Amino acid sequence: MPVSSLCNSRLPQLKPLTLILAVVLSAPAYSQVLTRDNGSPVGDNQNSQTAGDTGPVLLQDSQLIQKLQRFDRERIPERVVHARGTGAHGEFTASKDISGLTVAGVFKPGTVTPVFVRFSSVVHGLHSPETLRDPRGFATKFYTAEGNWDLVSNNLPVFFIRDAIKFPDMAHAFKPDPRTNLGNDARRFDFFSHVPESTHGLTRLYSNMGTPASYRQMDGNSVHAYKFINAKGEVHYVKFRWKTLQGEKNLDPKQVAEIQGTTFSHMTEDLVAAINEKKFPKWDLYIQTIKASELDKFDFNPLDATKIWPGIAEVKVGQLVLNRNTANYFQETEQVAMSPSNLVPGIEPSEDRLLQGRLFAYADTQIYRVGTNGLALPINAPKVAVNNGNQDGAMNGAVTDTQGVNYQPSRSYPREELASARYSQLAISGHTQQKVIHKPQNFKQAGELYRSFNEKERADLIGSLGSSLATADSTSRQIMLSYFYKADKEYGERLARATEDDIKTIAAMAEKLQD
Repeated sequence: MPVSSLCNSRLPQLKPLTLILAVVLSAPAYSQVLTRDNGSPVGDNQNSQTAGDTGPVLLQDSQLIQKLQRFDRERIPERVVHARGTGAHGEFTASKDISGLTVAGVFKPGTVTPVFVRFSSVVHGLHSPETLRDPRGFATKFYTAEGNWDLVSNNLPVFFIRDAIKFPDMAHAFKPDPRTNLGNDARRFDFFSHVPESTHGLTRLYSNMGTPASYRQMDGNSVHAYKFINAKGEVHYVKFRWKTLQGEKNLDPKQVAEIQGTTFSHMTEDLVAAINEKKFPKWDLYIQTIKASELDKFDFNPLDATKIWPGIAEVKVGQLVLNRNTANYFQETEQVAMSPSNLVPGIEPSEDRLLQGRLFAYADTQIYRVGTNGLALPINAPKVAVNNGNQDGAMNGAVTDTQGVNYQPSRSYPREELASARYSQLAISGHTQQKVIHKPQNFKQAGELYRSFNEKERADLIGSLGSSLATADSTSRQIMLSYFYKADKEYGERLARATEDDIKTIAAMAEKLQD
């Protein structure tokens, strides 16, 4: 007798344990409870716990922390993401007085700050071709007079998810199939068909922006909003953007195939050669700022990492020039440890849910990769003295003379706490929660981006994204097509024709979506 029949005919007579077994056995294949590593069930794997609707993410969120900790430790010694990279030294010169926005000394006009920049691809491994479609990292370590500030950026101005609790899942979906170690786009869209906020980021990735011609001809974006704090303690939210002075240039699919047939390091080769030939690449740094009181005036949440800030003026604040190649790739490019948690007075993190998780995850993964004392390595060490009670750990080569005081406070060896370096205050209210972000607006900006493309750019996007979507299972593919249709009718129709799906079905699915 089938289990279902057994359950229907005998449930009243079954003892509790037998009843549980019968229900489990009758459940659909692979329908199991999601748990943490200690076996306890997960109540919400889609949203981090936050302090109220707009407050920061809570450290007590065990599921978030465990996922990020485990994800950070998946590879040794190669970076889990951003493994393939190249780096160079240079300097940043501040040019505009923005003391009304921030007390950060790096922006005092005329200040020249040494920097190290690491460019990278995100998904693919250490020896992968640089022609592969991928976001590109643009991470800058500023060795300021107030300590190191790391501006960890991407060439794309938006990300695919808005909550750090989904980062390990997203990276797993982008990575090769664990069974074969081969790329599998069907897995990617199986995941993203559950993540409608990815529509904007995927549109950018599958456009020619996903295959930059060179690092020199690529912009950089902070993606996240941060906070500027001025001398009065006033808060402004800020986004950063590097604009290349070499002219932005991307490769179309035909050019990608031609280059990959001759080299797998075209971006590194280009940067190294330009600096060796003293054709030093340059970028201007621009900022966008909004007041804290203006956060709710948008029809989307401006702290959502899947969004850009249309209509907000960009102001130039300085210029970056790269003028020296590395002397040793491993000691510098491979061992550099960037993290958005490396901040200086006057610059703070915003309540962006993805950024809040990255503050922990990036610093944690660098400790795992380069060790407890990795920040003391020459490439990571600040130009100012480090003075705290942190001690011991592997590879500790520090010379310490603090009269035996490895704690604080102390009268024997006092270390002052600067009131001016305290974080700004944030008023919060409401209950701890795990809910979707307020005003998600998943599709509007993706449609605006599509309509901004010329016909060739649209055709390249449809060709690249359509061929990848065609490998997905029919359910995931149709859901994804409905997302793109919701963003723009023509966009969805052209993709549906490319994947040979029924446009009327896609249109009906899109009609049920809200934005």
